[in-house]
Amino acid sequence: QVQLVESGGGLVQAGESLRLSCVASGRIFRVNAMGWYRQAPGKQRELVASISRTNNTDYTDSVKGRFTISRDFAKNTVYLQMNSLKPEDTAVYYCEAKITDLIREYRYWGQGTQVTVSS
Repeated sequence: QVQLVESGGGLVQAGESLRLSCVASGRIFRVNAMGWYRQAPGKQRELVASISRTNNTDYTDSVKGRFTISRDFAKNTVYLQMNSLKPEDTAVYYCEAKITDLIREYRYWGQGTQVTVSS
């Protein structure tokens, strides 16, 4: 079994920063791409940022220049540094990882961490 555990969410004011972390553990041969998604009330889950095994990154337009995704391969950990937060960034943030065991690749999700940005 594989678990993804997120941390770092909270309540901040507009303009402040937060750093999310997500650690993958368990039966892991290799962690491939990792990413962060978010879901606001009444909205669909959307991709915020992703990072490949070769450190190629991609961001949704609304966070470009404010958020930075990074990873530590040795620790099977992905981070999301969120700066200049806006009220519209309020959502539950989910970590996602594509992980290979010895046979095939699986997609895993974390339990989510709440980020609330007050105006």
